[in-house]
Amino acid sequence: MHPTSRRSLALLAAGAAAVAGIAGGVTASAAPGTSSKNPNSDATVTTGVDSTSAVVGLSLAPLATDPKVAPAKGKKVDFNSSAAKSERAKLVAQRNTFKQWLKSNAPKAQVSGEYDVAVNAVAVRLNGTALSALRGGPGVTSVGYQATYAPTADDPDLSLINGKEGWAAATPTADDATAGAGIKVGIVDTGIDVTHPCFKDAGFPRTSQQGNPAYTNNKVIVAKVFANKAASLGYDAKAVQDHGTHVAGTVACDADTKASIDGAEIPYAVSGVAPRAQLGSYNVFPGDIEDARSEDILNALDAAALDGMDVINMSLGGDTKGVQDLLTNAVDNLDRAGIVVAVSAGNDGPGHGTIGSPGSAERALTAGAASVGHYLAVPVTSGTSKLYTNGDGDFPVAKDVSGTLVAATLAEGETTPNDGIGIGCTEGSIPAAATGNVVLISRGTCPFALKVANAQKKGAAAVLIVNSGPGDPIAMAGDPTLPVAPAVMASQDDVKTVTGLVGQQVTLHAQKEYFYSTNNDIMGDFSSQGPTDVDYRVKPDLVAPGVNVLSSIPSSFCDQQANPNGCWAFFNGTSMASPHLAGTAAVVRAAHPDWTADQVRSAITNTAQQHKLFNYKAIRSEEKDPLVTGAGLDDVLASVDAKVALSSVSTSFGAVPSGSGQKLTRTLTLTNIGTGPVSGALTVDGPDKGLFTVSAPTVDLPKPGDTQTVTITFTSPKTGGKGDRSATLDVAGVAHSVLYTFLR
Repeated sequence: MHPTSRRSLALLAAGAAAVAGIAGGVTASAAPGTSSKNPNSDATVTTGVDSTSAVVGLSLAPLATDPKVAPAKGKKVDFNSSAAKSERAKLVAQRNTFKQWLKSNAPKAQVSGEYDVAVNAVAVRLNGTALSALRGGPGVTSVGYQATYAPTADDPDLSLINGKEGWAAATPTADDATAGAGIKVGIVDTGIDVTHPCFKDAGFPRTSQQGNPAYTNNKVIVAKVFANKAASLGYDAKAVQDHGTHVAGTVACDADTKASIDGAEIPYAVSGVAPRAQLGSYNVFPGDIEDARSEDILNALDAAALDGMDVINMSLGGDTKGVQDLLTNAVDNLDRAGIVVAVSAGNDGPGHGTIGSPGSAERALTAGAASVGHYLAVPVTSGTSKLYTNGDGDFPVAKDVSGTLVAATLAEGETTPNDGIGIGCTEGSIPAAATGNVVLISRGTCPFALKVANAQKKGAAAVLIVNSGPGDPIAMAGDPTLPVAPAVMASQDDVKTVTGLVGQQVTLHAQKEYFYSTNNDIMGDFSSQGPTDVDYRVKPDLVAPGVNVLSSIPSSFCDQQANPNGCWAFFNGTSMASPHLAGTAAVVRAAHPDWTADQVRSAITNTAQQHKLFNYKAIRSEEKDPLVTGAGLDDVLASVDAKVALSSVSTSFGAVPSGSGQKLTRTLTLTNIGTGPVSGALTVDGPDKGLFTVSAPTVDLPKPGDTQTVTITFTSPKTGGKGDRSATLDVAGVAHSVLYTFLR
């Protein structure tokens, strides 16, 4: 990369905007066995059974009923007493024993939650495992499917990555919300609005602050600006753009911060992944500057290192220039210096070879993006019927709009993905009855703006577009050159409901409502994919929430009277995924200050959740391509509890001539970073497992600090075509790593 080349922030911040009626933007669907539910209610009622997950009760008494921590008559249990802490450690040990047993005896099942106050139990995602397979586990006293309830009251971002469970493991003798304490995270971005409620500094240690004091406190301890034109334009470190504040909130928003958006209550309190971490703001996009030069970013990285940042996040990217890329070299060197650098993969997907720089850096902790199943919805009602649409695009519903729902028709030669609903690509397909009413149009073929303009020309009061595939509806982009009318998108899953309303009076409501759809863990179609150019390495390293991520934005972006809890927004992009990894790194570093940067990266990457991510097109099918998912989905709990670090988080053999029969080897060192012995099988699995071998059948690391070096061999097949070859190395059930080769 030429040192003066520019990299666009927008490349990584707006990956979910869709401008046409073809596949694009956020494509998501409910996971198998789940159903959409409305959490906007005070009621807590059971709504059925989730047969995809179970709760496993264990034998030791929970803290609430443990006689050793029983309170005096008339008093409450002191859960922070030394006796409670001692008993809690026993409960943690019992659950850890069960989890180890689970990996060996029911490897598809994954623990998704742990409990020790009111009950001693673990929640388990079955992933096809029968309930009966869990009953033989050590200490198991009960096994049953989980009941489902409405509403949800937990932060869905953190839930997907086992964030709060990770806090409990990282700080078992303290308040869970202290996760990340003592760790400094540098945000190289558009600045941080220190006045946002996410960044209140109550309870934070008094810290020497650097840079502009107007933008710092004891939470945001640095505020500096880096742009070669900043001084001449009068720009300082102020967060004028919204991106950096959103990223910073994802990393370290204070625990349990109340949120709302223009009167729509968010039914959970927001927390950053590492809520007690402190932040450094390194603004390389001050004022209205949308592109940063390499020199400005490098200056910011130097400053962050000199300021003592333990972790750095860069939600930015540009074109790669292979192994000579200056910025990727800088990232690698910072990692060698002991600083974990989390970077966005890029928003140039789908398609292999779309990873950007500096996410292509070998030692970057590079993030791909998957969905969070929630959004701010425009309710559409008809009598007692109510559905939740996405109106968070360029066709706002500024006031309630009512009218009869009339459907667009198909012109000759047109097809529609939704039977009976025209695609609205010609003015003639909009019925004359559209005047003063709401027009129902299917997504497909032409831009949203053209559909809306055609309806507006016929006098439509509003437009209701139905998505062209199952999953969450998306925010629709407009065209300033075309007429605009209020327009929202409904999920294709609601197509029967919507068509049943044709001919009836419907109302689009201006007051939005939070809606939780459960459409989680779907790969964003924009998320950039590996391999890297020139050396053909696996990227991204793993995936984190990056579609419909709710976080903080500066106070200038909303009306303060209507938003007493500060400004908040749902953003999309690998820019939103990277700070989840930065926050995870902060939690891990705080829990394990003796781990090196590369061990932290390995702990995060090589314990990622497997078999959890879905394909963006076949959205109810598992995404199995490691060049899309890396090692899997971020898991804070597993990262904190990591037992083994790998010297390389993935093993790539580069580009090899197909049919050559060549043998190539790579060495891999395994280090015991846990608290006890690690032993078990070293196995290779996956679609091309026959092409990869490991030199030792087992790993044996008796005590912390022990190492073992193994050789991984790839043998190029003498027959077969060109393309990707991959497998997974499993390390005693406690770590896994992607093996990859490209046959050219």
